[in-house]
Amino acid sequence: MANNKLIRVFEHQSIKLDQVIEGITFDKNTLDALQRYYGENGVPYYSLINNGVKFNEFVGVIQIGNTIIEVLPKADNSSNESEENKRKWQAILIKMLTAVGLFDVHSTSDSSLKLKANSILDLYFALFIKEVEYLLHSGLTKQYRKKEANVTALKGNLQFGKHIQQNLTHQERFYVHHTTYDVDHKLHHILYKALKLLKQINTNSELHGRISSLLLQFPEMPDIKVTKATFDKLVFSRKTQSYKQSIDIAKLLLLNYHPDIVTGRNNVLALMFDMNVLWERFVFVSLRKYKTNLGIEAISAQQSKPFWKPVGGQTSMMRPDIVINQNTDNCVVLDTKWKNLNGYNPSPDDLRQMYVYHEYFNAKRVALIYPSSNGDTKEIKGAYIKPPNKNTEEPDNTCSVIPLKTEDNLQEWQRDICKVLSEYLLI
Repeated sequence: MANNKLIRVFEHQSIKLDQVIEGITFDKNTLDALQRYYGENGVPYYSLINNGVKFNEFVGVIQIGNTIIEVLPKADNSSNESEENKRKWQAILIKMLTAVGLFDVHSTSDSSLKLKANSILDLYFALFIKEVEYLLHSGLTKQYRKKEANVTALKGNLQFGKHIQQNLTHQERFYVHHTTYDVDHKLHHILYKALKLLKQINTNSELHGRISSLLLQFPEMPDIKVTKATFDKLVFSRKTQSYKQSIDIAKLLLLNYHPDIVTGRNNVLALMFDMNVLWERFVFVSLRKYKTNLGIEAISAQQSKPFWKPVGGQTSMMRPDIVINQNTDNCVVLDTKWKNLNGYNPSPDDLRQMYVYHEYFNAKRVALIYPSSNGDTKEIKGAYIKPPNKNTEEPDNTCSVIPLKTEDNLQEWQRDICKVLSEYLLI
């Protein structure tokens, strides 16, 4: 088993052919594989540049053969690319993924703590392995299924045509259609396929033995074709709820795996997350977690309202990130932006967008929410200038810019977010 090569970069960073990052060379095989994966229609994770790639606002991991590229978030414009700074932002990314439910780092076993020196991909693998080990230890769930087979005892419905065809000279057999109760069902088909994929793509020696052991213990299952529809059709019952975590990770792995049909060596697995969406979800779940303490009556994400309708066409919708209602007369709209203002004003487009939210949601206040890496959480207040023909006695529509600092401790981070925003909500 080849050892993995880990390259850590930041979002919006470029890497070029033969560039050395943390002692690892970005070689031609890796570049060629990324170019093939990009294809004719492209992927949102990165763009192609001359002899290299430039990463976009997506973060996570891309594995190409035994090379792992970890793309980390960054909320500042510093050029600090030290190992310590990369570990800091890796920890922040893990905390955000944990908070929004995309990665349950607390479910990993103590032995997986050794993997912290490696990539987020290894942590995903370790969590999946632990979940499957738990299922095996607890006993795999059985389900009823329909089955056709030649058996030596008559049960179910005799399939007369096939029985005559196959058992004319074997009167001791019966070809029947019957119901059986065993572990051969869709959930186990998916887990077995994911385990075989891990066996193929894993490059971490600490996990290799555990994967091999699981494949020996897990009942052999038929190889199925997995698509998004496969997971959409799954229904979890009380008996199978314990499978939810492992199936979710298997879905990430199986749907984001792209085999290399050219060389057969540089297969691509991409687990990437839109940083803007992740930041929005993180702020939302943090507010929802402490909404009682904030006196929030209702909080919703991506609430849509019709905005414009052409003749004979579809209505255009507006969809702010977070809408908070403390009571019927106090609506606050928040729009999250994962970018660094660096002392400058928000973009005119962002400000125009917030002005419209004022009108359509009858909001008392609106605010743009940005990350802050230097600990500055001072609110920047601003007001929209009234048009000349507007009643001068009406109050100004205000739009604030609120930076939220990052924290090492997830609970403290979420509490601080709520504390900062509560001061704004209670104005």
